[in-house]
Amino acid sequence: MSSIKRGLRGKLAVPATGPTSLPIPLRGDHPAPADAPPSLAVSGQAADAGDRRVPAQVEGSEAYGAEPGSIAAPGEPSSSSSTSRDASARGTETQTIVHLVRHGEVHNPDGVLYGRLPGFRLSELGRSQAETVGRVLGTGHDIVSVVASPLQRAQETAAPLAEKLGLPVGIDEDIIEADNRFEGSRVGGPGGALRDPQYWPILLNPLRPSWGEPYLQIAHRMIGAVYSTLDVARGHEAVLVSHQLPVYTTRRFLEGRRLWHDPRKRQCSLASVTSLVFEGTTLRDIVYSEPAGASDPSQTGA
Repeated sequence: MSSIKRGLRGKLAVPATGPTSLPIPLRGDHPAPADAPPSLAVSGQAADAGDRRVPAQVEGSEAYGAEPGSIAAPGEPSSSSSTSRDASARGTETQTIVHLVRHGEVHNPDGVLYGRLPGFRLSELGRSQAETVGRVLGTGHDIVSVVASPLQRAQETAAPLAEKLGLPVGIDEDIIEADNRFEGSRVGGPGGALRDPQYWPILLNPLRPSWGEPYLQIAHRMIGAVYSTLDVARGHEAVLVSHQLPVYTTRRFLEGRRLWHDPRKRQCSLASVTSLVFEGTTLRDIVYSEPAGASDPSQTGA
């Protein structure tokens, strides 16, 4: 991997892929930001060769109406950007952390892409991963809200944490798994859908993608859920339990990177935590953690 880094990845020393993770940030204990926020714009130097070859696209934070590096809630006056404020003023803003949690491993003996299909519960390992997340986030964190996707695996992942904190598990349709036309099918390997000519026409556009919910649509609904949670949990911490593609797409969106990517290189392990650290309504940091350990990003399902 190239030693050249940009944006939050350079600031956090977290590579685009791999098992590297940092401790989950706690509100109040998270380091104060630098005088200037990290730049998320493409500066001519990319973190990998793939980013260098791709021309700038309005897909990330700019498409949402916010300047890269100082992402703010929709409609917030541009004067609230950190570039126009004194560092001492920024230090007085309320810090809020929204933790995006991916669900644990799913019982999937047939190896299908289950997507939004009902009835897919956590495996024994998945339940253990959920317990680990509940124990880690339920100790020392100022969590006031636990919300999950309506799908069973997300609800079961949220349950141990909610029980430990004495909180209900809310349901938010906006953080559900992405729609996918391969639902219920085995995708790769011998006999997989990718080898079946009847599916080839829907593979024509990997940038959108043509076989499922558009990446930008996923990002927009997830960002909406994040800012709704930010309003509810202001000055505290909150948890949203979602799925691999929605969580990772949100991260790429906020980091100002192109949304289409190689699914085999997603940094979003089972039961991982992607923490969004806000001051007021401005995003200051993204921290990735793996309290239950790393997993293969190409594992079937999400």
